[in-house]
Amino acid sequence: MRLSRYFLPILKETPSEASIVSHRLMLRAGMIRQASAGIYSWLPLGFKVLRKLENIVHEEQVRAGHIPMLMPTLQSADLWRESGRYDDYGQEMLRIKDRHDRDMLYGPTNEELITDIFRNSITSYKQLPQTLYHIQWKFRDEMRPRFGVMRGREFLMKDGYNFDLTKEDALHAYNRHLVSYLRTYERMGLKAIPMRADGGPIGGDYTHEFLVLADTGESEVFYDSDVTDLTFGSREIDYDDVAQCQAVLEEFTTRYARTDETHDEALYAEIPEERRRTARGIEVGQIFYFGTKYSEVMNAVVVNENGERVPVHMGSHGIGVSRLIGAIIEASHDDKGIIWPESVTPFKVGIVNLKQGDGEADAACNALYKELDAAGLEPLYDDRDERAGGKFATMDLIGLPWRLTIGPRGLKNGVVELTSRKTGISEELVPAEAVARLKAIYAAI
Repeated sequence: MRLSRYFLPILKETPSEASIVSHRLMLRAGMIRQASAGIYSWLPLGFKVLRKLENIVHEEQVRAGHIPMLMPTLQSADLWRESGRYDDYGQEMLRIKDRHDRDMLYGPTNEELITDIFRNSITSYKQLPQTLYHIQWKFRDEMRPRFGVMRGREFLMKDGYNFDLTKEDALHAYNRHLVSYLRTYERMGLKAIPMRADGGPIGGDYTHEFLVLADTGESEVFYDSDVTDLTFGSREIDYDDVAQCQAVLEEFTTRYARTDETHDEALYAEIPEERRRTARGIEVGQIFYFGTKYSEVMNAVVVNENGERVPVHMGSHGIGVSRLIGAIIEASHDDKGIIWPESVTPFKVGIVNLKQGDGEADAACNALYKELDAAGLEPLYDDRDERAGGKFATMDLIGLPWRLTIGPRGLKNGVVELTSRKTGISEELVPAEAVARLKAIYAAI
């Protein structure tokens, strides 16, 4: 993409309504614009990152054997009355009426709707297990929407639902989700710690939240510092192997890590003092096992091998896809702007032409742009007639991991400059070497 043809409305001044880093930088970098309180338009740069995250979530869910679908944003209130949650959910639920005076709601989550789909489709234990998920926009009418996409009213969420014959089968689904979430967050360059949490309005007393440590987090957390050394890495896992998935759960949840709602001071005191930590955390996902809470009241039953009609065991599992962008920026930025991990960057490399209009510089930039584009390296070429300092500031603000700088002086020596946004280290390379280096970097992701 040539920057002269791209829609990137960068702000020079920090908007007064933005109180945290991610909100400030997303507005300044032209990623989002507020439509109303807690509701945002996703501009091209922000939308591009959103789709990168969504694709990673899809890939890891499918890898775990989960089946994608899509449910609507609007739901019938009748299903929520059937489960008992219509009145219990509170004012965060946006309740509306259609033209026929039927009660509807803008879904904050989908347990009722997916249970209705299941009960009208599955009748036998032979059709189990099933795990269905979708990535869809949700709405929760927060009293005080703030922090940009971190605590907005409209947000993009992956929510998945497992249906199993027994509690043991459902807990394996729970473990399977925990493993897939660890992989998902690490691919995004995040350290997300699973912490024992509270079930809230979803229900269930077996649940973990995944939290990214950050000063701007809304939750107070207590943990054993050893948990921050754990990584899933590149290990392969058989998601059908109960013992393997259970072992990963034990590895990542045995050490103390809890949110303030479930904090146990006596257990915390058993940790060696030098390893006790308190911090703030940003929730980026949560997994639940809630047994037959919904299947019993909504009659989601199957016939088991003994011919008995039994309610299925269920769980739900969410990832805040749009909120993840804020979490990544909170975890990866400096005073110049965003620093995107390579796996989620909107463009893989930026090209800066130091002397736009110079025949040799223009030709070299165009040649590099075409070669990088053909190699799938998604270049963003700043071909504007702007001073070099302004071009560098733009690239630093939007946070592309790598920058290629081309100018007459370097071209006289047959080299271009490759710069890492994260480290600031620059290296002079002949153009072919620079392209080869970038190919190798992204091939390893």
